[in-house]
Amino acid sequence: MYLAELTYKVIANTHFSRAEAAIRAFSEALIFNGNMLGREMPTAWQQDRFSSRLVIPATDALQRTNLSSRALQAEQQLMAAGLAYPQLQVLGMDIMSQHTSNQPVEALLLFTTFSDNCSPLRNMADLAPLPLYQWQPADGGDHENLIRWQIQFQALDEIQQQQQRVLQKTAENSLQQYHSVLNRQGRQLATKISQRNTLPVYYALYSGSSTDCHADATKRCPGCGADWQLSTPLLALFDFKCDSCCLVSNIAWECQTP
Repeated sequence: MYLAELTYKVIANTHFSRAEAAIRAFSEALIFNGNMLGREMPTAWQQDRFSSRLVIPATDALQRTNLSSRALQAEQQLMAAGLAYPQLQVLGMDIMSQHTSNQPVEALLLFTTFSDNCSPLRNMADLAPLPLYQWQPADGGDHENLIRWQIQFQALDEIQQQQQRVLQKTAENSLQQYHSVLNRQGRQLATKISQRNTLPVYYALYSGSSTDCHADATKRCPGCGADWQLSTPLLALFDFKCDSCCLVSNIAWECQTP
């Protein structure tokens, strides 16, 4: 990941509110196509221009060939708001972020956690994130549905990680139960991405707690009932893998020996 700065020079009479709306619309279009990571876009006024700081997954993230039609339309609205096309300066590698995979891709994994500030689409070869704009989206012209699923997953994951939990069971059940609305949405997105990119896309089913740790270690695939236990954990994280259901999971964290 890289830290970058986008500069919007004022080239015609404008108002702060109009310029802000145009910059926000362009930034959101970048977020929902995976060109920009996270949801924070701090922006400052500097004499004759606006400057925004952002994190991008790769140095080519804002090349026009990698922008969605929505982003290209929002870019035109910048001109209508009296702003020039944004100029990008890559400031350097972001040492606080995960780095994009550079391994060959044979299969994808839909996986995220509350602390991630990266693409939820991972390379099964190394678990490293992959820029979303490099892949055909599940629906429509960008990855908005996938990003909105990630936002909900991360919010629930953060809730159930807290010591003083609020809605503990609601959050945990949404993350763990195979048929929860959250996991149904995630599996549907994985299936659509797989179909559009002609690559297998596995879905990571979270498992945090269990009422029976002995049974949890030998549980069957919740999708088809098959034996899916691996002899060696995949990516040092997943103890189960079902190729028929494109599903991976782990022995419940509270059942694992430290």
